[in-house]
Amino acid sequence: MPTQIGLISLGCAKNLIDSEIMLGHLQDEGMTLIPDPEMADALIINTCSFIDVAKDESVGTIIEAVNARQEDPAREKQKIIVAGCLSQRFQKDLPGLLPEVDAFIGLDQITDVASIVRKTLNRDLNEDGSLDTVTAKSRYIPDYTTPRFRLTPQHMAYLKIAEGCNHTCAFCIIPKIRGQHRSRSQESIVKEAKGLIAQGVKEINLISQDTTYFGMDKWQGLGNRPKPTSGVNSEKGESLASLLRALNELEGDFWIRLLYTHPAHWSDELIQTIADCPKVARYVDIPLQHISDHMLAKMNRKTDGQYIRDLLQRMREGIPDLAIRTTFITGFPGETEADHEELLDFITSFKFERCGIFQYSKEEGTRAHKMEDHIHHATKKKRHRELSSAIDAVAQEVNEAQLGKSKRVLVEEEGIARSMWDAPDIDGRIFVPTDAEVGDFLEVSVKDHRGYDLIAS
Repeated sequence: MPTQIGLISLGCAKNLIDSEIMLGHLQDEGMTLIPDPEMADALIINTCSFIDVAKDESVGTIIEAVNARQEDPAREKQKIIVAGCLSQRFQKDLPGLLPEVDAFIGLDQITDVASIVRKTLNRDLNEDGSLDTVTAKSRYIPDYTTPRFRLTPQHMAYLKIAEGCNHTCAFCIIPKIRGQHRSRSQESIVKEAKGLIAQGVKEINLISQDTTYFGMDKWQGLGNRPKPTSGVNSEKGESLASLLRALNELEGDFWIRLLYTHPAHWSDELIQTIADCPKVARYVDIPLQHISDHMLAKMNRKTDGQYIRDLLQRMREGIPDLAIRTTFITGFPGETEADHEELLDFITSFKFERCGIFQYSKEEGTRAHKMEDHIHHATKKKRHRELSSAIDAVAQEVNEAQLGKSKRVLVEEEGIARSMWDAPDIDGRIFVPTDAEVGDFLEVSVKDHRGYDLIAS
């Protein structure tokens, strides 16, 4: 029998693509993915460690798998392999903390997963220690030729355009885990997108740690490297704008969705590009984190409040029927009541079409971890409740404004669809007639709303 593999993928869509790449290589080597972990010869857990909640979920999943193996005689010989960000971030500590794990895979070893599985399965039961393959720094980026077994529905796919991040936000550990920003070539991305469309994909979600930085790492010389907030001209080299135009020219009926943009690298050219390209969804994901100059400076976000307000105004003026999704952090070290009130007023007055709020998570290895003026957890919770209430109120206003409007939607499952304004697994849903075919585009009219969801016919 072929080697049977179970896989649990945790964390974000970027991590999901890493899981898909591992499965693609395992399949190429004749191994079989099975849905029941109990029957697997090897169970791979692809972990996340972005914030405390993600770390807790990852560690809990590992311990649950270890306990299940100990309690079930049928799983006695099963190997447990931990991959992903947790392995990469805590590569020096995990083997000692989790000796029951048989192997650890780093971010640069996902294409070697088949050989690592074989080595793990063949290791002597009496051999001490885990098989640790994690390398110090992550440098890998995928290509259009990279084997990949998609875990998303047939009509939707994520496409990673770059890896790593060059930003030094005070709260974020990602650059230390995934390394410096590394863009793929535009040609590689377009070829992969073309293949996805040929497979029936109707929605391509572009992702990376910072999609707006795409191509900028390849521009040679300081004279060609744009400064934050200076705008980008794609004539100097490949950029997100040039990529979107190339993807828009591909044949087929599909959407291109733009996720994970950083405000510092937006330009009028990018705004105009989205307006000019009908296949690019009228949806922008742009995590702002805060609006107070005091907080933005402490977070090292490279932007200030006025820049953000001006940029958002240009977006709305330049891109008709645009939905702007953002996220904010409350309770960052040093946040004053005045900072909180400014953010609360901004959320209430700007009325983002899509918005989320997170409580600050103190992460070891970040600049913010060493700050002295941390906010009491009760204050963070109180501010989170107030901001969440404001976001809920705005969402109701946004949905009220959609009543009677016609929308083109992509049917996600029986009776449920998403519009251009709704990213998968993040935003609301639109309830549609149950006879609509999954994976098809449909024209509907909004009749009612319920919470964050719309009801259409």
